[in-house]
Amino acid sequence: MMSALLIVAAVASASVQALAKAPARVSADARASSSAPHEAGCQIFPASNPLNQEIAHAPVNPNSAKYIASIGLTAHLHADFGSDPSYGIPYTIVGPHQPRVPVHFEYSEESNPGPYPIPPNASVEGAGEEGDRHVLVLQQGTCRLYEMYAARRVGSGWEAGSGAVFDLHSNRLRPEGWTSADAAGLPIFPLLARYPEVRAGQIDHALRVTVPATQRGYIHPATHFASDSSDPSLPPMGLRLRLKASYSLAGFRGQALVVMRALKRYGLIVADNGSPWYITGAPNPGWNEENLDQLGRVPGSAFEAVSSGPILHRG
Repeated sequence: MMSALLIVAAVASASVQALAKAPARVSADARASSSAPHEAGCQIFPASNPLNQEIAHAPVNPNSAKYIASIGLTAHLHADFGSDPSYGIPYTIVGPHQPRVPVHFEYSEESNPGPYPIPPNASVEGAGEEGDRHVLVLQQGTCRLYEMYAARRVGSGWEAGSGAVFDLHSNRLRPEGWTSADAAGLPIFPLLARYPEVRAGQIDHALRVTVPATQRGYIHPATHFASDSSDPSLPPMGLRLRLKASYSLAGFRGQALVVMRALKRYGLIVADNGSPWYITGAPNPGWNEENLDQLGRVPGSAFEAVSSGPILHRG
């Protein structure tokens, strides 16, 4: 399972009221999806958002071989989600009039302040267990995404390690050097493998992945690093990884095949330190673990890193 979020002590000087600082960058060699993903009546970022960019034709990163070797050439893909409600990162959808409640953040300097429209029965990742305890809430109508890390109910509200709010109509990033509910400063929900889209036969966005170690740097749309290492062979946060075009999909079927096709078109994005090649998804009773086990046949050597922007070291 994923490691606990590592919070770097450096704090950006931007106002905590800001949801973002700079517009997202898009590689000239990436291609915009024809339409953005949708859920609960909300567009999940514009089609031009980097997370919705096809990278099938993006150039291979010059450091690709070293990055892949550091993640694990012989380690295999793993679906870090399934039909068990305690396996994966769940999310909750609320209406536009959901009451807002107070939230106290341990790392308030890099968190968007509350109150948040989090219901008392919101799904908590790994509830009752130690772990990252993410809470993700998508609000219909406003189409804003509220995400918390290390969240727990306290009285009529919540407390959490960190929290972030994303306007799903906008491509704007979080301030440079800021974390989110994830180590890379990225949103979590838009990067999840979600059963409704797989049932529909197509994933139109990048997928979240964890790797064992990262360097002290990030690539947009990530805005935060979670390492003190200066080793250039380690992947930076936000690195895009693509299943090679030469890797045959013959023999794959069902849900796993939909995921595999997405890995060629949109790839993976490094979002946290953790187990190698663990793809994050949301739990759903519709997942078929036996079918998803096909992903375990795919080795790290089947991937390559692509170029999507410079490595930044702010924070």
